[in-house]
Amino acid sequence: MIREYVDAALASAHYEMIEDEEPFYGEVPGLSGVWASGHSLEECRTHLADVIDGWVLIRISRGLALPEINGAVITLPEAPRFA
Repeated sequence: MIREYVDAALASAHYEMIEDEEPFYGEVPGLSGVWASGHSLEECRTHLADVIDGWVLIRISRGLALPEINGAVITLPEAPRFA
């Protein structure tokens, strides 16, 4: 489920060249703070996948919803209710 979500996020990522030591820059629209850079496009994509993984895990650990990306959804279970 997480792998499909990361793949969908990578498929919707936007990349550009920037003036930097690591000139390849990528970000995922709609995922605040999710960006990465690299010396090559492949390195940038690898870093971006790691950032997306971390972003997903943090949101899950905090019980925060994750937006749908190209049909990929991660639904969090409801918290147990105690009487």
